Amino acid sequence: MSALPAKDLLRVEGLAKTFTLHLHGGVRLPVVHGVSFSVAAGECVVLGGPSGVGKSSILKMVTGNYLAGGGRILIAALDVVAAAAQEAGLDRAAARARAAGLLARLRLPERQWSLPPATFSGGEQQRVNIARGFAGAHRLLVLDEPTASLDAANREAVIALIAERKAEGTGFLAVFHDDDVRARVADRIVDVSRFSDREAA
Repeated sequence: MSALPAKDLLRVEGLAKTFTLHLHGGVRLPVVHGVSFSVAAGECVVLGGPSGVGKSSILKMVTGNYLAGGGRILIAALDVVAAAAQEAGLDRAAARARAAGLLARLRLPERQWSLPPATFSGGEQQRVNIARGFAGAHRLLVLDEPTASLDAANREAVIALIAERKAEGTGFLAVFHDDDVRARVADRIVDVSRFSDREAA
């Protein structure tokens, strides 16, 4: 595996994905091919293009939820296990303080902090997931529609968190269907249509 340039956190080279429909006689459904881009430290790269061109499939290959059918995904030495502040090296008190600050910024009432997340609404669960992602010391964050179910105030909070982490050198690979949010956070947009093997839905 070749080394990444020092500034890059992620490089995707010639990535491809095809689904096999086993319940339909093994029909193969091509999704994307030749996907190539990079994400540098402090950069927010947004995957763009119409619905159905493969944006989420690319994110799922990058995060390991889908097996790629070809190509390479090169990731800089990252601590991909650490998912929260304590796992990133903070002691318990400091980790809880960081979590409390994030939950407060995302307007999740303190009275809910000790409740099981399964009792939360969809939007509240989304905010907990956002706080968990931002609590750690990840150098690269992958976001799939993080503002989709949020009201205006929480959307602004997420935009501010992204800006702060970019300034600290964190790289982002993201999908946003909200044009305003995309315009405000994207440093670069990769049009997935040019890699797509299927018609946009």
